[in-house]
Amino acid sequence: MNLSAFSWRNTPWIKATRPQWRYALRNGIAMCLALMVAYYLNLDEPYWAMTSAAVVSFPTVGGVISKSLGRVAGSLLGATAALIIAGHTLNDPWLFLLSMATWLGFCTWACAHFTNNVAYAFQLAGYTAAIIAFPVINVLDTTELWDIAQARVCEVIIGILCGGVMMMILPSTSDGTALIAALKTMHARLLEHASLLWQPDTNDEIRLAHEKVIGQILTMNLLRIQAFWSHYRFRRQNALLNYLLHQQLRMTSAISSLRRMLLNWPNPPENTREIIEALLVELARPTADFYSVARIIAPLAPVDEYDYRHRAFWQRLRYFCRLYLLSSRWIRAVENATPITEFSVPQSPALARHTDNMEALWSGFRTFCALTLVGTWGIATQWDSTSAALTLAAISSVLYSVSPSPFNSLTLLLRTLILLSLFSFVVMFGLMVQITDLWQFLLFLFPLLTTMQLLKLQMPKLAGLWGQLIVFMGSFIAVTNPPVYDFANFLNDNLAKILGVALTWLAFAVLRPGSDARKSRRHIRELRRGFVDQLSRKPHLRESEYESLVYHHVSQLNNSQDVLARRWLLRWGVVLLNCSHVVWQLRAWETRSDPLAQVRDICIALLRDVMSERGVQQRPLEATLVELQRICDTLARHHLPAARDLASIIWRLHCSLSQLEQAPPPGTIGDHITPQA
Repeated sequence: MNLSAFSWRNTPWIKATRPQWRYALRNGIAMCLALMVAYYLNLDEPYWAMTSAAVVSFPTVGGVISKSLGRVAGSLLGATAALIIAGHTLNDPWLFLLSMATWLGFCTWACAHFTNNVAYAFQLAGYTAAIIAFPVINVLDTTELWDIAQARVCEVIIGILCGGVMMMILPSTSDGTALIAALKTMHARLLEHASLLWQPDTNDEIRLAHEKVIGQILTMNLLRIQAFWSHYRFRRQNALLNYLLHQQLRMTSAISSLRRMLLNWPNPPENTREIIEALLVELARPTADFYSVARIIAPLAPVDEYDYRHRAFWQRLRYFCRLYLLSSRWIRAVENATPITEFSVPQSPALARHTDNMEALWSGFRTFCALTLVGTWGIATQWDSTSAALTLAAISSVLYSVSPSPFNSLTLLLRTLILLSLFSFVVMFGLMVQITDLWQFLLFLFPLLTTMQLLKLQMPKLAGLWGQLIVFMGSFIAVTNPPVYDFANFLNDNLAKILGVALTWLAFAVLRPGSDARKSRRHIRELRRGFVDQLSRKPHLRESEYESLVYHHVSQLNNSQDVLARRWLLRWGVVLLNCSHVVWQLRAWETRSDPLAQVRDICIALLRDVMSERGVQQRPLEATLVELQRICDTLARHHLPAARDLASIIWRLHCSLSQLEQAPPPGTIGDHITPQA
């Protein structure tokens, strides 16, 4: 046994760093302050204020502000829905149950359909309505509904205000600082990623690294939103920050395109790898400029003007260097900017996203069925604690329907509820019955909450468990005004909460979320549909919009355990995106009516013939690759330099399409996938 593990130096209080202490103290004081204010305002269930303060306990100012706004909006919407539904249907239990299940199903669908604060607001609208409406099923006087709704909304707002006040007193690291640091870190990591992908190896490590880079760039969009709310400086610079995220996605595409060319280049120069490594070292230097980079890559310049492969690689490598150096300048500019600095940056749209409508509808239907199941059981048994079961079932259904692994989340929640039942029994009937004033209880609660917050930060593997214990602890301890110590009611409520979550778990087991293979097929179908649109004369999405949409689709299965589904989703996304970049470059190449322009139009027409929403036809794909290679060889011998430039662009298209030679026939992707690396 390692006795050093029990040393006082390993206690959470001694191990904690200054930022951890700041976070723990801020949230612990906010929760205790919210409970105290709600208690002395004579609100009947002040513990909901403590829960509200715990829910908005984000580590950054922008996160607290943005989530607080979403929480207030969602709470008001949920309270309004509860008043309307319960006020008109409370006399008919079945109509009330079906109406509430429909509302919560709609909120679940909206959570999956939208993103960020809008999705969070609908989550709150769902379970706020449940918190208000379900407890009144045992109330005989329906006029109490308005008082209950007022009390719950007041408790939510008190918790939010207490969290905001403590954030001002004990502020955390600036969201803008975190965003700038993340941008710089990702900017440097792109060079490491390029070094990895530009090797001739083909393995799962490369695929996983590509998925992680994409996911991290898209995650920074959340940091951008939080920075937007944290300081007006970043609201002024929001366009530049959004532009930088698009540039990092574009560099990721350029890295992938260069990899395809290296893998399809039969005889690259012998010094290619050495020059690339020297280039990456130079780009990593803060003082790197276009001149120093040009000196390094000069030996790699094509000597044979008829070698279209070398020309294509050279042009794309220069394009990547130009993108990287320009992004470096913009990052330094935004880092050194003053609050009044204004930038004139190229216009770029918000990062695109796509909703899996089938999965969103299925999640809403599952929530409806889960609540109907729990409500039917409650109506049949006439159990007084059915309201607690319905409330927890509603909260868990709305929260975890959009979770990547709902069964793991629900299992963790069941463990949390069992632990809290035992803990709250000891606290209520061992401690709270012996005290006469709230301040005496806070002397116990504040150190406990602070320690739990520290443990959540210091034990990352159990952070989910500690977070749920903190959030749900208030509803189990149930500090009321005046206090109530009814053991039978306590036992029934806790048992009902556990059974409500257990029945929700059963509903999830019967109406299982869609498999990752099905999700992959739907995402791939959307990617192909978008690419077909890119081939049209007037695409609905611009090049950057389609690029961010592709990366959004690819990132949706980052947590999937289905390796083949993730592999083919990534492969389709990369191939179609590289082809899309070539198509846009062909469009912008030269607008004229000579035979070279006709060759360009023929290449785009070949893509229309080989690609459809259903997939790739193997025979047309093979014929297309042969035809593209023939066009490249023909143009390479042309006397005009423009023809040789066109040959290099078309060869890039050939390299991208060749990756689909292993694609299964239409209609079988995901059902039968050939596991090619």
